Amino acid sequence: MVLFVVVSVFYMVTLVGNTTIILLFHLDPHLRTPMYFFLTNLSILDLCFTTSSIPQMLVNLWGPDKTISYLGCAVQLYIFLGLAAAECVLLLVMAFDRYVAVCQPLHYAAIMHPQLCHKLAFLVWASGIFGTLVQSPTTMKLPFCHHHQVDGFVCEVPALIRLACGDTHVNELQISVIGAVFLMGPILLILISYGHIAKAVLAIQSREGRSKAFRTCSSHLAIVFLYYCSATAVYIQPRSHFSQERGKFLTLFYTVVTPTLNPLIYTLRNKDMKEALQKLLGRDRTSSVE
Repeated sequence: MVLFVVVSVFYMVTLVGNTTIILLFHLDPHLRTPMYFFLTNLSILDLCFTTSSIPQMLVNLWGPDKTISYLGCAVQLYIFLGLAAAECVLLLVMAFDRYVAVCQPLHYAAIMHPQLCHKLAFLVWASGIFGTLVQSPTTMKLPFCHHHQVDGFVCEVPALIRLACGDTHVNELQISVIGAVFLMGPILLILISYGHIAKAVLAIQSREGRSKAFRTCSSHLAIVFLYYCSATAVYIQPRSHFSQERGKFLTLFYTVVTPTLNPLIYTLRNKDMKEALQKLLGRDRTSSVE
């Protein structure tokens, strides 16, 4: 019951925080920039990502009946894995946006034009569909043990591989390749981009300019660290001792905690977001008084 209350609170904060970011982007013209466009996509992803797993998790935590149908498990796996893969690519796209903003500020508007932003957003969602269609069908075809006890909070690939009683070497190799493509590849490119960003920031003469660039990038870097570290530990070696013992709690972390922290980190550390929120709240107060 304690875990039920904790997860419920985090889920409510996730819903309110990410919905607020989406509303602010559509209501405030000053936020119609590539950075906030991708941030809005991240909020939509997080809303779908958490809703694909947390409601069923809360049902299992609430009462003694901790079951899910085979079809329900398959649907959850397809959606959960697809959205997780899409978020990996989206974080890479957001790093590219920050790289252009800091390292090519004079050409930022010309490079990050609306057409490119929409193409990158399409790439993010398409990559998620590709990732789940590659991994999910082979996972659901595994010969599962008769006890059908999933050692985890959600139906995800590592937990279902551990449930299998047959040979899973092909599936483990497949998930390692998928992990390299969607986890190790993006994080390597993100680190390279932030290496160039760090050089550009240190070259800025004014303290105010360095501070602004640091604030802009630190929020994204914090999200990258939280998401990639926990996901990599779970997915790179699904049958490892660490994954079996700690994997379910790391899954709980990047499924429940990280989507909650995303809007908090971006809104509390972002001047534009705070000003847009204050305008919205001020407008609501004025309307209520009238």
